[in-house]
Amino acid sequence: MTIALGCMGMSGVYGKTDEAQSIAVVHAAIERGVTFLDTGDHYGAGHNELLLGKALAGRRHQVQLSVKFGAMLDVRGGPPGGIDARPAALRNFLAYSLVRLGTDYVDVYRPARLDPAVPIEDTIGAIAELVKAGKVRAIGLSEVGPETIRRAAKVHPIADLQIEYSLASRGPEDAIFPVLHELGIGATLYGVLSRGLLSASPLKPGDARAHMPRFSGANGEANAKVIAGLQALAQRWGMSASQLAIGWVLAKEPRFMPTLGMRTLAQLDEALSARPLTADQLAEVEAVSPRGAIAGTRYPPAAMSALDSEKP
Repeated sequence: MTIALGCMGMSGVYGKTDEAQSIAVVHAAIERGVTFLDTGDHYGAGHNELLLGKALAGRRHQVQLSVKFGAMLDVRGGPPGGIDARPAALRNFLAYSLVRLGTDYVDVYRPARLDPAVPIEDTIGAIAELVKAGKVRAIGLSEVGPETIRRAAKVHPIADLQIEYSLASRGPEDAIFPVLHELGIGATLYGVLSRGLLSASPLKPGDARAHMPRFSGANGEANAKVIAGLQALAQRWGMSASQLAIGWVLAKEPRFMPTLGMRTLAQLDEALSARPLTADQLAEVEAVSPRGAIAGTRYPPAAMSALDSEKP
C-alpha cells in the first residue's frame, strides 16, 4: 500500500500549526516508508517549501518531491488571483522553489491549475526543457480534464494527475480516470477525507473550511447525517471514519496513490494503518453514502468555475 504525504496543512491553511511537530511528522513518515511528498510554492507563501527544506536536510535522497506552481497570491490577504503558467514565469517559480527546498531538482513539477491564457502545450514544453536540464525529473498535472490531459501527453509523457477524489467527490470516475487508465498515467488523489468532512474534523479558528459549501448551513446539516452513518459502519468494523474513507479509495482505485494531509503523529499512524475495504464493505458504504449523497460543491462557486477538471 502506498500513501503520499500532502504538506499543505503544515502551513496554516486549517489553523495554527507547530513547525517542530510538522518536521517530526515528515521524519516519521519517511521512517514508515512514505516516499512521496506533495507541496506547492504558494502554500504559506513559500513557508511550506522552507519547512520541507529543513525537514529533508540529509534525507532528500529518500523521497520524491512533487511541487505545484503558478498560483498568484495577494499580499493583502485576498484569495489567489489566478494562475500564471507562462514558460518564463514557471522557470522563475522553479528557481525560487529549488532554493527554498534546498535541492537542485524536483521529482514532479506541475501547474497548480490550468492557465486559460497559456496553451497547455507551451507550459508542458517549457517544463520538458527543465527535464532535459536536469532540474525536473517528471511532469505532472493538477485538476485538469480529459482534453487537456491528452494535449499535454502529446508534448511529453505525463507522470500523474493530481485530482480530488473521495466518497464525497466522485466526478473523476466519469471521464478523467478512463483517460488516465488508457494513457497509462498515474494519479495522486487528494481530498480523500474531503478536508476532514468524512472524518468529522471540527472547524477551528482561522479554518479555511468555514467558507466551503459542504461545511455550513443546510449542506452541513445534511452531510452530518451521512457522516454519522459512515461513522457507525467504521465503529462496527473496528476502524476510524478516516480509515474507512481511505480504505474506500484504496479499494476503488488501487493503482492510484491517496495523498493525505497528516499533521500529527497520531494522524500519520491512523492513515498508515488503513487497508482497502472488502467488496462487502464497499457495498455497505455505497448504501449509506451513494454517489451524490454529500451536499454542496468542494469549493465555492468562483473556484469551481475556474477548474478545468469540472468542465462538462
